[in-house]
Amino acid sequence: MKFFLINYGWKLLGITLILYAVIFGLLIQVPDLPVIHQSLRSLFYHVAMWFTMFFLFLISFVFSICYLSGFRLKEDILALEAAKTAVFFGILGIITGMIWAKYTWGTWWVNDPKLNGAAVSLIAYFAYLVLRSSIDDIEKKAKISAVYNIFAFVLLLIFIGVLPRLAQDSLHPGNKGSTLTVTELDNTIRWVFYPSVLGWILVGTWLLQLRVRIHNLSKK
Repeated sequence: MKFFLINYGWKLLGITLILYAVIFGLLIQVPDLPVIHQSLRSLFYHVAMWFTMFFLFLISFVFSICYLSGFRLKEDILALEAAKTAVFFGILGIITGMIWAKYTWGTWWVNDPKLNGAAVSLIAYFAYLVLRSSIDDIEKKAKISAVYNIFAFVLLLIFIGVLPRLAQDSLHPGNKGSTLTVTELDNTIRWVFYPSVLGWILVGTWLLQLRVRIHNLSKK
C-alpha cells in the first residue's frame, strides 16, 4: 500500500484534480466581467498550463545549475527533459491562449507585451534544443547547454514576468490596467483554479518522469 501511494498516488491525484477542474470549470458560475465574460473559464486550463510550464522551466534551470556545480550527466538529462516537457506545455498555453483571444478580442493574436514575450521566450528554448543537437561531444554539449539554459530562464522571467507588468497598454488579464488579476478572484473560482494548477503540475511532473525514463532506455 505504501509503495502504491508513493509511486502512483500523486499521479492519480493529478488526474483527479484535472478532471475536477474540467467538470466544475464548466459548471460553476463565473463573474460577468467586461470584455472577457464567460471566457474567464480559460483561467482553469490556459493559465494552469502556463503555471506548469514555469514550474518545469524552473526545474530545468535548477538542474542546469546543479550540473555546472558537479558535472553529473544525470542532472543534464533532467534539465533537458524538463525543458522539453515545459516547451510542450508552453505550446499548449499558446494554442489555448490564441483560442481565448479569438473569442475575446476577435483575433488570434494581438500586439501585446505578454503575448510577444511568451513567443520570444519559447523561441529562446527552441534555440536551446537546436544548440544541443548541433554539438556532438557529450560533456561540451552539457556544459554549453547548461549555461544557455540559465540564460534562457532569466529571459523568460524578464519577457513574461517583468516587462508586461511595466507596460501601460497590456490587454492581457493579470497585468496592470487589465480586466482581471489573481487577487480579484472570488472564492468559487479559487476552489477550481488552484486544484487545476496543482493537477497540471503533477501531471507535468509525471510526463517529465516518463521522458527521463525513455531517454535513459534509449541510451542503453
